[in-house]
Amino acid sequence: MLEVLKKEVCEIAKRAQRDGLCKHKSGNFSARDLETGYVVITPTSVDRELLTPRDMVVMDMNANVIENLSGLRPTSEALMHIMIYRQKPKAAAIAHTHSAYATTFALLNKPLPAIVYEVANLGLTKARVPVAPYGRPGTPELADSVIECCRESDSFLIEKHGAVAVDNTDIYEAFLKAAYIEELAELYYLSLTANGGKEPDSFMQEELQKWEYPKEIIFKNQEERDYA
Repeated sequence: MLEVLKKEVCEIAKRAQRDGLCKHKSGNFSARDLETGYVVITPTSVDRELLTPRDMVVMDMNANVIENLSGLRPTSEALMHIMIYRQKPKAAAIAHTHSAYATTFALLNKPLPAIVYEVANLGLTKARVPVAPYGRPGTPELADSVIECCRESDSFLIEKHGAVAVDNTDIYEAFLKAAYIEELAELYYLSLTANGGKEPDSFMQEELQKWEYPKEIIFKNQEERDYA
């Protein structure tokens, strides 16, 4: 069942560990099949390097386990993933990481401002990566805690916990957003350190929304086909 999604989620979970976004069995990843509504999600307490697509768990939107071929339980934070999918009907994938710099600011309950233009790809609406209030991992309270943030942004931190990235395309794009969150957090930390704690300048949301692909770039081959 949903073998392609299983493979994709498994591969991204492994890559996240290799890239340092998740360590020591931390973090979790999921992708949703928009046709059935089923969610493919990583299991709990398994070293990423030992995972296989068979180990991925399939759930429905009511937290029922539909398939777990290896007999593994889904991540204890599955309720949070389901809540995010409920709040974002078009969402196709979620990456939840415990990367060092992003989690540092989550510990401080400090949003990440839009200090570099690349954050225009993070699905922000207020020129920041916001912070969801603390909820104990594995509880309905954690799931409820992210509601406001996932309404505001596709990328957010969870107080005392880690980072979450949501994407409407696939798990690879969600993973890239999570990587960008970590890069933004590192740059923010370095800029504060280099400037004695003074806040760096940041972009306004209006500026972030102005980005478009440069119209000056012309594809001659396409132009020739259009006139053929």
